[in-house]
Amino acid sequence: MTTDDAGMSKRGALSDQLELWEAVYRQSPLRDDTSFRSISGREIKPLYTPLDVGGARGGPDAGAEGYLERLGTPGEFPFTRGPYHSMYRTKLWTMRLFSGFATAHETNERYKYLLERGQTGLSVAFDFPTLMGYDSDDRRSEGEVGKCGVAISSLADMETLFDGIPLDKVSVSMTINGPALMLYAFLLVTAEKQGVPFDQVRGTIQNDILKEYQAQHAWIFPPAPALKIIADIFEWSAVEARRFNTISISGYHIREAGATAAQELAYTLKNGFTYVERGIERGLDVDSFAPRLSFFWDVHNDFFEEIAKFRAGRRIWARHMRDEYGARNPASLRLRTHAQTAGVSLTAQQPHNNIVRVAYQAMAAALGGTQSLHTNAMDETLALPTEEAAKIALRTQQILAYETGVPNTIDPLAGSYYLESLTDQLEEEAEEIFREIDDIGGVVYGIEAGYFQAQIAASARRFQDEVEQELQTIVGVNRFQDAEEPPLEILRIGEEAAAIQEVRLAEVRGRRDSEDVERRLEALGRAAREDENLLPPLLDAVRAYATLGEIRIVLEKVYGRFKEPVAF
Repeated sequence: MTTDDAGMSKRGALSDQLELWEAVYRQSPLRDDTSFRSISGREIKPLYTPLDVGGARGGPDAGAEGYLERLGTPGEFPFTRGPYHSMYRTKLWTMRLFSGFATAHETNERYKYLLERGQTGLSVAFDFPTLMGYDSDDRRSEGEVGKCGVAISSLADMETLFDGIPLDKVSVSMTINGPALMLYAFLLVTAEKQGVPFDQVRGTIQNDILKEYQAQHAWIFPPAPALKIIADIFEWSAVEARRFNTISISGYHIREAGATAAQELAYTLKNGFTYVERGIERGLDVDSFAPRLSFFWDVHNDFFEEIAKFRAGRRIWARHMRDEYGARNPASLRLRTHAQTAGVSLTAQQPHNNIVRVAYQAMAAALGGTQSLHTNAMDETLALPTEEAAKIALRTQQILAYETGVPNTIDPLAGSYYLESLTDQLEEEAEEIFREIDDIGGVVYGIEAGYFQAQIAASARRFQDEVEQELQTIVGVNRFQDAEEPPLEILRIGEEAAAIQEVRLAEVRGRRDSEDVERRLEALGRAAREDENLLPPLLDAVRAYATLGEIRIVLEKVYGRFKEPVAF
């Protein structure tokens, strides 16, 4: 075959693949809120490939070498160019802000404020007692109630949190891990009381306990029972709550703790594969639960590296799910993701600079193909965001979506020499880290031995050293400082939330049937001891208004509590 013949063969294969893609794309309903034209009036095609460049110049191979194997078309293996065929041409990413403070009533008012201004999904931030499974009136909750998120101690609080917010219409993401099972049950029963069937509830629980051991440290139970609980959620939800994302496998907190982009990518995906293995060990068909797994990435300051990370992640996930775990449903191979701009990149100095940082990070997430995006508010390094700061963060996404043209064509940076090289490099580095984790005995052993914690700490130290040596510039911190900075108005949470929660919990305990609660908690403990699925007895306990702390205590008596290995 001559060089010209080989070039024409590549063009033909690519043309054939594009025809198949276009057949699916044409069936997708397009958004009616944009013309898909540039500001100058130029028509924007939904997808550009090597044929649009080499073909115009008459090149023989149109740059198609390796294209189908490494990039392909959106919505098709290996999903490098996006998990869906039409991407933002059909549906923009869900716009979220991480919101929650004080009591459920106050947070409910904030949610309605944001929804009225165009937010399209809710992300719930919980206070520290809730994250650790303690009721607001527990003595260990003192001084923390409602401070870093909303206090949720029972079904009554969850009912108030979503009062007037239909749980079959508004997608709810809950950043909760150690007690994720309990908060999931609170949400489901709240939906039930709204008249919404379980299989119509939309949203996500983070439910990623492995990264808690590795990075964030908000755990309750040891790894073995914690993974058993996650398998319970997979199993029950695959039948009863098929629209709900049962886990959001999170690189965000791994990156926030100091990991590099490659470490975030590798540790997160390896955690994901570990959850898949536990589901298969439970006897579940991989295609029965894998379509409801989602991912959650940090979006840091290195613009192109972050875009490449999204693309490499999709390719790695698809290949391993197909080749190692036998998934055949395309939805099982499709890595869907939520993204959040990097909280660790926000600075207390010159906080208005954070608006600019967040805008660039948000653009990287959109160019990387996220399905959901949370933009941080400029004041979050100082306190929970004010309404004005939250509105600016939301407007940042809306400007990106409707004014920049970024969503008009799919994966617009594909084919960039730099971006494709970065995508390949990150993929190779992640695979090398996978081999290292396997060599030490896997994810759970690595957690118990302190491997992940040590690796992340070393990366964090290296970056901090570079900042202090001014090898890394942080504007307003180690360069371009201001001698004086005007004060910024911030949201301050007092102790009123704790007093209100104490009264509410007393009322809940006073009006419920205490003997019925005790019977249902005993049934939950029995299910835990006999290794049964916990969802049915837990839902019964929640319906009787058992509190978060009461449920935690019952399960902790069976499963124990995790203690982190000491490292020096």
